[in-house]
Amino acid sequence: MNPPTESRTPPFGRLAAAGLLAILAACDIIPPPQDDATRYYVLSGGGAAPAASPAQGAARVGLKAVRLEGYLRRREMVVRTGANEVAFKDYRRWAEPLDSAIARELKAGLLSSPSVAQVYVEPFLSGQERDYDVSVEITRFEGDALAGRFAASLAAVVEVSTVGDSPHVVARKVFVAPAAAWDGSNYDQLASLLSRDVAALAGEIVAQLPPRG
Repeated sequence: MNPPTESRTPPFGRLAAAGLLAILAACDIIPPPQDDATRYYVLSGGGAAPAASPAQGAARVGLKAVRLEGYLRRREMVVRTGANEVAFKDYRRWAEPLDSAIARELKAGLLSSPSVAQVYVEPFLSGQERDYDVSVEITRFEGDALAGRFAASLAAVVEVSTVGDSPHVVARKVFVAPAAAWDGSNYDQLASLLSRDVAALAGEIVAQLPPRG
């Protein structure tokens, strides 16, 4: 009678088993997936309603595309940390392009004034007759964190021009919104304060429109 033959695992099988054990061990040290820490914010004008009845001679306004300083053309919210230094907040972002969001809120603010009958937004269509065109360049739109003091900061250059074959500028205004205190960490509050500043900018645009008989 022959002695029983010892069962042996082929070398390839032993390597495969060792590899499987290594994979199973690695599964125990891979951290579980984390929630996305990014938060997104929008501008809101607080539901400003159009004027019930525009005044006699109310202006028809063309709002040109809002221009942004180069460092503001991004989704990250901006905080100024020095006279020449800014920080981009990777996990605190605007939910939509900032230029179109500001244009939307400016249009709503303009229409809430009885001095404005209609607002058209560039690109203008045939048949959209306008009395004045308005251009807006945003030079500051951020939180300030200077010398331990936190505030919302909006600054803009506004130009009002006539419409036609020979347009000319009839008003130019450098607008700086009054500083509004911010706690430095609540970015929903910062978005709200900047929304309020945009509403104030709309009011300044209305004030720059020449009176019409």
